[in-house]
Amino acid sequence: MVDRAVAPPPVDTALEPRSDHALMLAVRDGELDALGELFERHHGPLYGFLVKLTGDRPAAEDIAQIVFQRMLKYRHTYRDDGSFTAWMYHLARRCAADHFRRSHAAPHATDPAALHEHADDTPHAAHHATVRDDHALLHTALARLDRDDREVLLLARFHELSFAEISGILECSVGAAKVRAHRALRALRDIYFNLQKEPAP
Repeated sequence: MVDRAVAPPPVDTALEPRSDHALMLAVRDGELDALGELFERHHGPLYGFLVKLTGDRPAAEDIAQIVFQRMLKYRHTYRDDGSFTAWMYHLARRCAADHFRRSHAAPHATDPAALHEHADDTPHAAHHATVRDDHALLHTALARLDRDDREVLLLARFHELSFAEISGILECSVGAAKVRAHRALRALRDIYFNLQKEPAP
């Protein structure tokens, strides 16, 4: 009797979700429907970033739509070795800069509701008032930061991108990105502590 090797059952690769990178390569190669899946995955975080950057929810929504339109328009510039998230935020900051140029407006104060999405909830009801006050101070401190400082902090702290990705977005070296983030965090801390010292109205 001859033993026959039993072939393993075929793996249904259709059940495996494609990575962001694979989806964007598909878009680049003409599978434009793949952009819809990228939109579903990334619209929320991108919108949150733009709300914090601009302080303007309607503008953030408009800019987010433009970012995805530009992804389609400039899909041929996406590189095989690129990080999709870094490329998306690179487009986003360009679109936001265009928005500020067109409107001749400085960014509004960061929306405090957006900050609460990333704040740690405290289980102790007695601390709620203090936490609320801290959030308000953080909101004010962020609003007083230069836009460039706010931008690098949002990328590094809120969206937890690597400094390699941030350096690509900001078009600077990794070392320069780290220095900018450190300087921005120090500026935020100084503003925050100065606000704490101000007498309550």
